[in-house]
Amino acid sequence: MTAETKERLGQLARETRRSRSFLVAEAVDRYLDREQAIIEGIKRGRDNVAAGHLVSNDVAFAELTAAVEAARSAWNS
Repeated sequence: MTAETKERLGQLARETRRSRSFLVAEAVDRYLDREQAIIEGIKRGRDNVAAGHLVSNDVAFAELTAAVEAARSAWNS
């Protein structure tokens, strides 16, 4: 851990009245949750490919474009 990171951690600990170890544990837990979710998504994607559940790029982009346009319309309403 860099000196700057240690200083930032100490400052946050003081401001939040939490221990540095508590903050580090919380950060590691969040990191692990995020990384595990990414890995699970990759596994699901691989399973879908193996099962033949695929769409063409044209279909995928059309669906994404429609979703973006719907969100944009809802936002502007």
